[in-house]
Amino acid sequence: MEKVLVTGGAGFIGRFVTQELLRRGNEVRVLDSLIDQVHGVTDGAAMLSPEVELIRGDVRDKAAVTRALAEIDSVVHLAAEVGVGQSMYEVVRYTDTNDVGTATLFEALIDRPVRRVVTASSMSIYGEGLYRDADGALVQDAARPNLCDGLANWDPVDAKGRPLVPVATPEWKAPALSSIYALNKYVQERTTHIMAAPYGMESVCLRLFNVYGPGQALSNPYTGVLAIFASRLLNGQQPMIFEDGEQRRDFVHVSDVARAFADALTLPQAAGGTFNIGSGHDRSVSEVATELARAMGKNDLTPEIVGKARIGDIRHCFCDTSLAAERLGFRARADFGRGLAELAEWVAQQKAEDGVAKMRAELEARGLVA
Repeated sequence: MEKVLVTGGAGFIGRFVTQELLRRGNEVRVLDSLIDQVHGVTDGAAMLSPEVELIRGDVRDKAAVTRALAEIDSVVHLAAEVGVGQSMYEVVRYTDTNDVGTATLFEALIDRPVRRVVTASSMSIYGEGLYRDADGALVQDAARPNLCDGLANWDPVDAKGRPLVPVATPEWKAPALSSIYALNKYVQERTTHIMAAPYGMESVCLRLFNVYGPGQALSNPYTGVLAIFASRLLNGQQPMIFEDGEQRRDFVHVSDVARAFADALTLPQAAGGTFNIGSGHDRSVSEVATELARAMGKNDLTPEIVGKARIGDIRHCFCDTSLAAERLGFRARADFGRGLAELAEWVAQQKAEDGVAKMRAELEARGLVA
């Protein structure tokens, strides 16, 4: 087994990844800056297994990264600022942490190369997902009308004004970067693949779809739609949904994601690959909000449909998992209903600050809600 460094390993996904790596017999070291927006009232460091060695440090600090890489065999790179909406006005912060942080990691790896680096990417790089037009042709570059005009129909249409039908998005779809966060994640991907091979390392990137599960950052209103809904419901507020709530997404349980990272770190056939990691099932955002309210015993708190869009958001994007199934043997195992029940049970024991109203006000003040 190996000694693995997990950057950002004290966060929600990181804690599950470290636990899976430990279960498989690895030694694990975590490098994490433990920022308040991510951790808040949830003490990520305290939730790490006592077997994990924690180094508190910033991925942009080369000295800290170099120290963390001592005697390390492989790296799982999770450290990132996460949030489409916030990335559109905290541009320097997001680009500095995500892109400069990744560059710092790989510059340190030049002198301390490892066997393999697995980097967390995001479905956000696709922009709009893949669509099919009325003639049966696949459309990779679907775009919506100007959102500032006020829409009766939020869905993309073709050049003749005919509706497009969303289909599962595969890895070969061309990126359509519609937010700074999406751009950051694509840069992280390309940096990983560009820098690994020349220094004798292997690279893998996993494009994560909407990850959920117990331990999410409930007080961070910029990421994790199920965590945001859960925080609202916990505080007796309606889940707030932009547009009309019919956006379709893929929700994948964090335990499945952790397993994917552990497999991507070891399987020979994963080397050099970029893979979607999702459940393979699509659901509307309003459907998910309603199901979570039911799981939390809050049936009276029906979703608040805003009827406006956030700039940088996309309409439909859900996961084609066939490449991950073929190369990684990956298939999501978690049942969505049981996963929601587990999340609801955990949330009931938590306290959370509902920051959604503040988030919306910040976006509207900057003209980022149309």
